[in-house]
Amino acid sequence: MSPRSELPCFPPEEAASRRRIRRYAVPRSMIERATGRRAAGDWRGACAAAGVDVAVDLPEVAEHCGHDVAAALEDDLRHLVPDLVRWHLPRALGGRTTSATSRTVVLARYRPVRAGERRRSTPYLHLTTPAMLEGPQRLTLRFGTVTAEKTAGVFEGTVEDWRHARHLWDARHTAGLLERSGGGSDRPPFFRPDGTPRGTDELPTADPGQDDPAARSEWVTLLHQKGDVRAAFDAVGIELDLTPPAGPGWYRVDPEQVVGRLPLDHTRLEPEIRRLADDGFGDRFLIGVDWRTNLLLEPAPSAPAGLRISAVGRNDTDDLPFLAEAGWRRLPDLDLMRVGGVEPDHLHPLVREALFPALAPAVGPVGPPGPAAPAPVRVRCRGEWHEVAFRPGRLLHMPHDDEEQRREQALRAFGGAVSGCFAVQQTWTSGSGRLPKALRAQRQDLFLRAQHGDTDGVLELLDAGVDPRVRDAARRTLLHVLHLLDHEALLPRLLAEGLDLEALDHRYRTPLYVAVNDGGSRALVEALLAAGARIDVVDNSELSLAQIVRRYKRHDLAFLRKRVEEEHPDIGSDWVDEWLDEKEREQEHQDDGEDEDL
Repeated sequence: MSPRSELPCFPPEEAASRRRIRRYAVPRSMIERATGRRAAGDWRGACAAAGVDVAVDLPEVAEHCGHDVAAALEDDLRHLVPDLVRWHLPRALGGRTTSATSRTVVLARYRPVRAGERRRSTPYLHLTTPAMLEGPQRLTLRFGTVTAEKTAGVFEGTVEDWRHARHLWDARHTAGLLERSGGGSDRPPFFRPDGTPRGTDELPTADPGQDDPAARSEWVTLLHQKGDVRAAFDAVGIELDLTPPAGPGWYRVDPEQVVGRLPLDHTRLEPEIRRLADDGFGDRFLIGVDWRTNLLLEPAPSAPAGLRISAVGRNDTDDLPFLAEAGWRRLPDLDLMRVGGVEPDHLHPLVREALFPALAPAVGPVGPPGPAAPAPVRVRCRGEWHEVAFRPGRLLHMPHDDEEQRREQALRAFGGAVSGCFAVQQTWTSGSGRLPKALRAQRQDLFLRAQHGDTDGVLELLDAGVDPRVRDAARRTLLHVLHLLDHEALLPRLLAEGLDLEALDHRYRTPLYVAVNDGGSRALVEALLAAGARIDVVDNSELSLAQIVRRYKRHDLAFLRKRVEEEHPDIGSDWVDEWLDEKEREQEHQDDGEDEDL
């Protein structure tokens, strides 16, 4: 029996989200292009291929921080694996596949923290994630101070400190992932060296001791997942204090439930804390749980492992650093492989190589699977089962002749109800109504690839015959998601297919409006304007394009604001202009005050 029959590693919704993350968030084509550029010594090209904008100026670093820092930074940049960083990023989840928003991932610092050093005095190599859940999933690589630094080297909970997790981003250290995931010399927990899952009869039924790290990790994880929270911590020698933190009754939580639902990697907690303590980072750390509670990890001489975990209020330990998620949770890749749906060859190549060093080289490419040609779907129509399918160059193909389709179109024009194949076709092109499950999955596949910038995947699906006139449940067309993709490759094709530049989504936004509102590039905006997109448009809040440019300070689109205000001076809501005027006056006053301080 396979361990897949054991208790689930994720709540069902999270498992579904994480499967989709591994399928879409880092497309295989992105990995291949980034790997090729990195192998050629072009770290900037690798970042560009992985959707990472670079805001690092090496000559400026040398001027302000010294040539030794610049040399160390450049060496790290040559070994940075930007697609692997994207692979390991924290995610928003909750049914989504996008990155956790407004997060900072600190990769390296090139000078030790000095006693009495003021906060934000030393720059770090770090990445920042997007501010919008559904916006472009581009990252930004920076070298500078981190605003979320509370004291020197101590960050707020919005920061993932990977300075001691180089296996997540540095090509020289990726092999360390196996050991840092609770594995032994040749296999990770719950799997054989060849990547196949261990059967239930192969899993430990008693503590195997510390000589077999993978088996010990299996034993402790199984205890935790079966609800024996205390027994799991006893097995690794960590003292567990389940006293509820002080606070009003409505604010209190059950610490045992809090700890029990976390995907903890128990066997790695003590080594991670010891590693940080040995390098001068202290020996007390927090694990963020929710808006009410943190877990505190601190020394406990009476515990065999010298470590205690207890629940504390969210604001009770503001001066302590957070332990990065990668330092306390089980590797999501291994949990996904346990519950099914992800195979070793679906992993990032460096992750596959690290977790299964004895696994034979893959026959074909390694990485998330690409799109599959859409299969025909059966639809109940007029008491019979019909097959609908995509055909290159055609709309959704149905087993109805031209005369039947003309009659149905006439019926629809007079307000009649449509059903069966015709209802499916209408829903596909309108976004309103219900689709068969298989067609919903095909539509989701297309739009998730768009969400994560997989232009190659979208083109492959269109080449396979997927009808480009599709709309998603938010009534967005493929033109509405061009800001997520390479518009130069797609816009001419979509326009040739007859897609409407003025199509409205569920918020009455046109493709041009979405490009301006959701972070689309100036080049895309100019391309849509050149194609004839109207500028006298508003959304369901009656905000004009000029007001959106002002609201989000899109200085790169100042030309569009000027044009809208000149050609359509009365468009948009008056109260928005008043609100924006007040905001700009407040900003000017604040800037004047800062100038006086200087």
